[in-house]
Amino acid sequence: MGAARSSRGLATRGGGAADAAFEFRHEVGSEDFDCARHACALARQARGVDVANAVAIALVPPLCAACGRVCRPEAVLCNRCGRRLARAEPFLSSGPAGLDKAWSSAPYEGVARDLVAALKFRRLLPVADLMAERIEWLAPAHMLSGTIVPVPPAPVRLRRRGFDPAGELAGALAERLQAPLECCLERRGRRRQAGRRRAERIGHPPRIYSTGAAPRSALLVDDVLTTGATLTACARALRAAGSSRVVAVTFSRRL
Repeated sequence: MGAARSSRGLATRGGGAADAAFEFRHEVGSEDFDCARHACALARQARGVDVANAVAIALVPPLCAACGRVCRPEAVLCNRCGRRLARAEPFLSSGPAGLDKAWSSAPYEGVARDLVAALKFRRLLPVADLMAERIEWLAPAHMLSGTIVPVPPAPVRLRRRGFDPAGELAGALAERLQAPLECCLERRGRRRQAGRRRAERIGHPPRIYSTGAAPRSALLVDDVLTTGATLTACARALRAAGSSRVVAVTFSRRL
């Protein structure tokens, strides 16, 4: 036994790294050796990722989604815009026709308006999670119950953008609340609500239909509440498909 131990020691000292690795693997076992080697590789990879992230941040620093100033890594808003958004007052009301209640986290102005634009027109998808976080923290508990249903996008806009802002917000909120999510509504036709006068929006609401049975308690989610014509059309479609309770939460609201 002593000779074997001595020979292993000589091999480790004089046989080079390969021989040392062989002897270490023989002593600790093949599975443990492979695990240790894998852990070392992951550590080296993690250090490489950290260095790459640091270089990326130095070359292209993160910018505030609202004002465009440099902000902390992983942050969506700079400190100044974050404080301004924190001062925005939420709004709870009986809501547009067809809804039991409607709640919005902020008026459609300042930082809130800039965030809506960042999500819709600049496709900054992390903004959706920031919106969902604000809704989760500020909305009354009774407004966050039920199955989450995103307000459906206009087909033309969905094709043009390649994503659905309201769907992104609804998905982020459902994940935070651990709530069920059902995309059970669809919008038909080519008429757009954006850019139309208030009377025209209300007089000619979008054509929205249920694609199947609707949840008994539905929580509609959208980024902006303007006249309420779209939410009313959604509520009617949901109630016709079986919903007995329909409430809505939006990130912002035009007052």
